[in-house]
Amino acid sequence: MPHKAVQVRLYPTKDQQTLLVQAFGCSRWWWNYALNKSIEVYKQTGKRLGRSALNALLPALKKAEDTCWLADCYSQVLQATTLNLTTAYKNFFEGRAEFPRFKSKHGKQSIQYPQNVKIVDGSVKLPGNIGVIKAKIHRPIEGKIKTVTVSKTPSGKYFASIFTEVEGENPSSSEGKIYGVDLGLKHFAVVTDGEKVSKYDNPKHIAKHEKSLKRKQQKLARKQKGSNSRSKYRKVVAKVYERVSNSRQDFLHKLSYKLVSDSQAVIVENLHVKGMVRNHNLAKAISDCGWGMFTNFLAYKLERKGGKLIEVDRWFPSSKLCSNCFYQMAEMPLDVREWTCRHCGTHDDRDGNAATNIRAEGIRWLLAEGSAVWAFGGEVRPKMGRKSHLRHSPMSTEAYTVPQGSV
Repeated sequence: MPHKAVQVRLYPTKDQQTLLVQAFGCSRWWWNYALNKSIEVYKQTGKRLGRSALNALLPALKKAEDTCWLADCYSQVLQATTLNLTTAYKNFFEGRAEFPRFKSKHGKQSIQYPQNVKIVDGSVKLPGNIGVIKAKIHRPIEGKIKTVTVSKTPSGKYFASIFTEVEGENPSSSEGKIYGVDLGLKHFAVVTDGEKVSKYDNPKHIAKHEKSLKRKQQKLARKQKGSNSRSKYRKVVAKVYERVSNSRQDFLHKLSYKLVSDSQAVIVENLHVKGMVRNHNLAKAISDCGWGMFTNFLAYKLERKGGKLIEVDRWFPSSKLCSNCFYQMAEMPLDVREWTCRHCGTHDDRDGNAATNIRAEGIRWLLAEGSAVWAFGGEVRPKMGRKSHLRHSPMSTEAYTVPQGSV
């Protein structure tokens, strides 16, 4: 069954804020305690503590004099924390994630409710002693509620991420355009549908707020550590970062929605961002773009619609390849933004040419897996010139269709 997640703003009362802060603290303490216990046991025995073994430690801790306050926390919140920790451990040992880290009381705080959360008259009712919290529910909550994650941002705002399961099957779509997307720094995205090339400038969100951030961070650094003044001003800095984050997400959501709304597939490069940010001259600019977040937005929006996201291998020579005759250049420095093919004489823009090649490679993958696709913009087959240096032969972008009356 398909799943959906909706994030809503919460407006807890003073008493509810106190109870939520206590729940955040209990969950954080239990995560750190269980993580430390898991590390010690693994060092001694070479084995991991499972979910049931960690949960078995909770009753004794709730009765102990030093940690009796754990009993005030809703039990399923602590059990959900155990599940998240064991999942993080499993992901680490299977090579999908880094080793889980200890949590700090500074920064974002969150707890998870695995069940018994209800939507009551436009408010969110949490189990336990917290009760009904006023909320801004901006869209209908569809399906059965599976889990709800309540979080507090560094700026002091409360949110609930409601994860639901919706009845029905994921739709499948074989109609619409196929977009090739080349991601970059000057232009955030260069997009082609086979007929025209569109360029979307990089908004450079951090650069717009850099002076304000620098001034406020310098003022925060002069505050005495541990003082109330420093604690209050930390929220001022956090609000600037939140504004940057919100503007970035707004841009990425709008662009991804625009591409998904009339497409059956979007093709992007599988960029190694972690390796790219090792270039200290470009690290800040690359991190500010949010290429990974953009890809994630495309993925879930396409899945919801029934479309496909194709990630072309990062070693595919999209910039060095002529999109007209498939002649491959030996070298293509970054400062070369336009170039003329030595074989067919086609003069092309570097990024537009790369987007065209990414689209052609993605269509080849779609056709190879047997997808019934119709690619707008005609063929990708080279019209002239020597044979491609690629590992594959160029293929038509139009799926084979059976004429009416032939069956």
